[in-house]
Amino acid sequence: MHKTDAGRFFEDFRVGQVIAHATPRTITEGDRALYQALYPSRFALASSAPFAAASGLAPWPVEELIGFHVAFGKTVPDVSLNAVANLGYAELRFHRPVRAGDTISATSEVIGLKENSNGKTGVVWVRSTARNQRGETVIDWARWVMVRKRDEAAPAPETVVPSLKPALAAGDLIVPEGLDFSAYDFAAAGARHRLSDYAAGERIDHVDGATLEEAEHMMATRLWQNTAKVHFNTEARGGLKRLIYGGHVISLARALSFNGLQNAQPIAAINAGAHVAPAHAGDTIYAWSEVLETGETAAPGVGAIRLRLVATKGRDEAMRLRDEAGAYAEGVLLDLDFWAFHPL
Repeated sequence: MHKTDAGRFFEDFRVGQVIAHATPRTITEGDRALYQALYPSRFALASSAPFAAASGLAPWPVEELIGFHVAFGKTVPDVSLNAVANLGYAELRFHRPVRAGDTISATSEVIGLKENSNGKTGVVWVRSTARNQRGETVIDWARWVMVRKRDEAAPAPETVVPSLKPALAAGDLIVPEGLDFSAYDFAAAGARHRLSDYAAGERIDHVDGATLEEAEHMMATRLWQNTAKVHFNTEARGGLKRLIYGGHVISLARALSFNGLQNAQPIAAINAGAHVAPAHAGDTIYAWSEVLETGETAAPGVGAIRLRLVATKGRDEAMRLRDEAGAYAEGVLLDLDFWAFHPL
C-alpha cells in the first residue's frame, strides 16, 4: 500500500463527492503580525483593538483575508495540488469574523466537472466551507481549477457546469454581529470619506507599488499551508520561475488599495476573481479600483460598497481593464470583484 499521497488528478473527482480536508489550523496573534509584515495593510479595524471594539467588534478580529488564506490552504492538497491554474472564485461570503484562538477546518463538495478539449486536463468546480471550532460557518465559496489528468486515455466524465451568481447583492451580505459605525473615528481610520462620497463608475488609482520578493511569497504560501508545487518547486515548472500564489497578489493589492479606500473595511464578500496572468518574483505590483455600486445594511451607520480591484504589473495611470479587442489589457494580473462594509 502507498503511504504517500500524490494528490487528486482530474479523473479522481466525481460530482457530489464531499472531501474533508486535513489539518485544522488555530489562528494566533502571530498570524496577524506576519500578515502585516508581508503586506503593507493599514486598515484600522484589523490594526487596532480599541478601534475594533468601538466599532462593535470585540474580541478583536484578524484581517478577513487571513481567514480566507488559511481556509483556502486547507483545500489545496485535495483539490489543486495537481492544478495547472486556479481559474476563479464566486459567491464567497464571510459569515463571521475570525479571531485569535479560532480553529479553522474545511470541507469541499465537487459541484462541476468538464474535461478540456486537449484531453490532458479538466476543470473542477468545488464549493468549500470553512468552520470554526464551534462548527459555525466562517467562510464559504465556490472556485474552479484546471487540473492535470493522471492518464490521458481515461474517459471524460459527463460535463456538469454549475450555475453561479455573477455577483451577490447587498442584501446577500452577512453583517458581523455587533458591527456599528455610528461613532466611526474617521481620523483614526485615515480618511474622511463616507459612502456617499463614492459614485458608481469612479476609478481610483492607488498610486503606491510593491515589488514581489521570492522569499516573501514562499513564506506567505507556507504560512497558509498551501502545498501547490508550482509555488515552491522549479522542477514542477520545468525549470521556469515559481508562480506567485494568487492569494498573495490579492492581499498585496488589497493592502495597496488603502490609499483611497481607507474606510472600505471589513471585506464582506468576493463576487468573482480572475487571476488574469501569472506573477513572479521581481514584478512590481500596483493597483486601482472601480466603484461598481453601493448599498445599505440594517446595521447602524454601516453601508456597503462593491469594488472592482485590479492589480497590474507596473503602474497603469490610464487604469485600463481591457484592450480594443475586449481582452484583458497588458499588465493586468488580477480582476477581483468584492463587497466591503463602509461607514455612511
